[in-house]
Amino acid sequence: ALVISAVSAVADYPGAVVGDQQGVIEAVKTPRYSPYAGRNFPTKVLWGDTHLHTNLSLDARAFGVILGPEEAYRLARGEEITASHGERIRLSRPLDWLVVSDHSDAMGTMDEIIKGNPTLMRDAKVREWNERINQGGDVALAATMEVIETFAGVSGERIPEILMDRDFVATVWDRYLKTAEQYNDPGRFTAFIGYEWTSTDGGNNLHRNVLYRDSPTAARQMLPFTAAESFNPEDLWKWMQAYEDKTGGRVLALAHNGNVSNGLMFPEVNPVTGRRLTKGYAETRARWEPIYEVTQIKGDGESHPYLSPNDEFAGYDVLWDKGNLGPVPKKPEMLRYEYAREALKSGLELEAKLGINPYKFGMVGSTDSHTGLATAEEENFFGKHSGKEPQAERWSKLVGNFGEIKYYGWEQVSSGYAAVWATENTREAIFDAMRRKEVYATTGPRMTVWFFGGWDFEESDATARTPGQTGYAKGVSMGGDLPKAQEGKAASFLVAALRDPYRGNLDRIQIVKGWLDEKGKTHEKVYDIAWSGDREPGADGKLPPVGNTVDVDKATFTNTIGAPELITVWKDPDFDPALRAFYYARVIEIPTPRWTAYDAARYGVKMSAEVPMTTQERAYTSPIWYTPDA
Repeated sequence: ALVISAVSAVADYPGAVVGDQQGVIEAVKTPRYSPYAGRNFPTKVLWGDTHLHTNLSLDARAFGVILGPEEAYRLARGEEITASHGERIRLSRPLDWLVVSDHSDAMGTMDEIIKGNPTLMRDAKVREWNERINQGGDVALAATMEVIETFAGVSGERIPEILMDRDFVATVWDRYLKTAEQYNDPGRFTAFIGYEWTSTDGGNNLHRNVLYRDSPTAARQMLPFTAAESFNPEDLWKWMQAYEDKTGGRVLALAHNGNVSNGLMFPEVNPVTGRRLTKGYAETRARWEPIYEVTQIKGDGESHPYLSPNDEFAGYDVLWDKGNLGPVPKKPEMLRYEYAREALKSGLELEAKLGINPYKFGMVGSTDSHTGLATAEEENFFGKHSGKEPQAERWSKLVGNFGEIKYYGWEQVSSGYAAVWATENTREAIFDAMRRKEVYATTGPRMTVWFFGGWDFEESDATARTPGQTGYAKGVSMGGDLPKAQEGKAASFLVAALRDPYRGNLDRIQIVKGWLDEKGKTHEKVYDIAWSGDREPGADGKLPPVGNTVDVDKATFTNTIGAPELITVWKDPDFDPALRAFYYARVIEIPTPRWTAYDAARYGVKMSAEVPMTTQERAYTSPIWYTPDA
C-alpha cells in the first residue's frame, strides 16, 4: 500500500508515546472529536549531535581547533560564529540539543601544551610536541598523529604523567560543567553533559560516549573515566554503576565506529578474557548501552557489501574500512563484528543461548567532528578536524595517517545527526527517550520518520493524518518489543516518512528484517515497501533506481523525481511466530550532490575519478524486536 500526498506541517503528526512501550496510554484510548486533545506524547522530532569535540580534546586542539564548548553551543542553537580558520558559519537551522563530548584523557591539556605552559614543559616529550605542533604544516600533522598514537597505546610509549594530573583535570571539568549549565535552556535548547571514553588499545576503536541525565551538581562529584585507567569497556560500566550509586544520577553510553575496531566492537568472544560471552556481560552491556552511533564522519556502520551482497544500498560511504586506528589492516573476517545489522543478528543468537540480548540497541547518527562545529549538511561541511575546514585542496590532503593506512580528505563523510522523539526539550526527557530507544539516525537530512509495529495495522491506517496516534493505539514504536503473537496474524508495521524541506525528495522506504531460524542460523532480507512514482519491481524483485537530477558541475539538483512523503502499512509475508526477529526501517532519499561536488563547484577544482560526487542520504530507525512467547 502506497500513499503519496502533499507535505503537511510536522506539528500535524503526533509522534511516539512516552512510557511503557507495551502499553497504550489513556489519552490515545479515549475517544474525542479532536484527535489531538489530551495527547501527552511528542509531536515533533528533536535534532541533535551526541558526539562533538572542541579545543578541550587533545587531538582536536593539536589539529588546530581553537573553538571551545561555548562556541559549539552557540552555533548549535542557531548563532553565526567564526570557525577556527576565519570562515563565518551558521547552520541552516538550529539544533535542539547538543552533547559536547570531549576526550576524557588529558582533557584541556593540549591547549596548555601549545601555549607552552611552564609546568608541562618540564617533560621532554611534551616540550618536543610543543615545538613540532607550533611549526605547523606536515611537521605538526606528524606530531599530532604521534600524540594520538601515544594515547591510543599504538606507539609503545607511555602517556606523560604530567598530562594526567587530576587537579588540573578537575579544573577543566568544572569549567566545562559551568558552560554546559550556562547554555542549557530547558524547553528551547538542551546542553547535555558528556564526554568520550577513548579506548583504542593497539589502535582498535572501542570508544564510548557517556551522556548524563543530570545537572552539574551530580556530574561534579566524579571525574570522567579515562582510557588511561582501563581500555576494558567492562571497567567503564563499573564506573557508570559507581557514579549512579554515589550521586543518584543517571548515565548511559553509546559505542561508535565499529568499522575501525578490527572486529572487536560486537564480539562473540570477550576480547579481554578470550572466553565466550557470559550472561553477566550481556546483561551489563544491554543495561548501559541502549543506543549505538551507526553513522558519522568516519563512515557508515549499518552494513557492508561484503556482509550484505544482495542489498544494493549496503555500504553507504564505508570508506574507513581499511583497518583500525593503528597500523593493523582490515581482514574480511573482522567485518561481521563491526556493523550494526550483523550485530543485531548476532544479538538474536546470543539471546537464544544466554537469555539476554547484549546488542539490543537503538540507532543514532552524530558527527564526531573535531572542529567545535556540528555540521552534517553536504553544502555546509567543515570537515573532521580544523585542518580540513573548507579549502580548495582539502579533498586530496591526508586526514589521518596510521602507518601504512591513510585516510584522505574526500573519504570524510558528511554525517550525521540524531533524531529523538521526546515529550519536551530537556535533559531528562531526551535522555529518557534514548533509554527507551525512541530514536533514529540520519546521515544529515532532517527527515521525519515514524515506525510502529503490531498485529492489527490495516491499509486504511496509512490514509490517516495521525500516524503517531494510530501507531500507539495499535502497536509499539521504534525501540520497542512486539507483544505476544496473535494466532493467525503476521507482524504488521505502520511506517511514514516526510522529507527534509531543505533537502531531496524520498526515493523509497525499506524494512530490513533479521531473524534466527530453527537451526540457530541468522538471516536477513530487505523489503521495498513504499516508493515514489510508478516503478514496479523487476523479475529479480529489485525496484528500479529512482533516477538522478544532479548537475555535478554546478552542484545542484531538482526535486522533479521522488516524493515529499511516503506512508504505508506493511505485513511481513514471511512471518513465522516461532522465530526471533527484528525489523527496522530505512528511508532513502533521491540522489543529491555530495560535499565533494559542492567543493569542486565552489573552488573550481577537478577531483580524481575515484571521488564520489553524488550521494543518497538516508535514515535508519531503531529496530522493533519480536521474541516468541514474549
